[in-house]
Amino acid sequence: MRIIMLGAPGAGKGTQAQFITERFDIPQISTGDMLRAAVKAESELGKQVKEVMATGGLVSDDIIIALIEERIQQPDCKNGFLLDGFPRTIPQAEALKDQGIAIDYVVEIAVDDEEIVSRLSGRRVHEGSGRIYHVKYDPPKKEGKDDETGEPLVQREDDKEETVRKRLKIYHDQTAPLVGYYQDWAGQDPEAAPKYVRVEGVGSLDSIRDQILSKLR
Repeated sequence: MRIIMLGAPGAGKGTQAQFITERFDIPQISTGDMLRAAVKAESELGKQVKEVMATGGLVSDDIIIALIEERIQQPDCKNGFLLDGFPRTIPQAEALKDQGIAIDYVVEIAVDDEEIVSRLSGRRVHEGSGRIYHVKYDPPKKEGKDDETGEPLVQREDDKEETVRKRLKIYHDQTAPLVGYYQDWAGQDPEAAPKYVRVEGVGSLDSIRDQILSKLR
């Protein structure tokens, strides 16, 4: 089971990815983790990555594809893998295709922008413990205070509405076109293309999980 997950930040990809990886006994391959592991292992690719990162540059698609090819040869990928955070753009999707890295399913978790803004901008965190609350969905007993310590809760920079809207704009500009790319490919060449699965990411976690798993056969 080889899967790509798509969805805006805050759509719930991370949570659903955990359910999928447990169900099919496959690893979640995050490009960030992979880059860090390559640098740590000091492999040839790792040295290239370290050099690029040291100069503040962006790691090229070619290097990331090579890392993915290397990573999916590992024994824990015998049942497949779930790609997290890649591809982010159509050229990256094309590069995966050109290298013959087969994908069985592309799963999109679709959530309306305003729902995402509400989800993320409503989060509040207790810095000492990492406990997370939500002003609407999971409020603390006393407004603005941690239930256990009574200390003030904060809103992380990443969760501020302006930041969330910027992240959504980047997603719509760069990554959302992948939805059309994979739908078109599935329409033109259903034998070779990954199956495209779209699930609305609203409702209980369990119901979203069940919808996704029922479509992954």
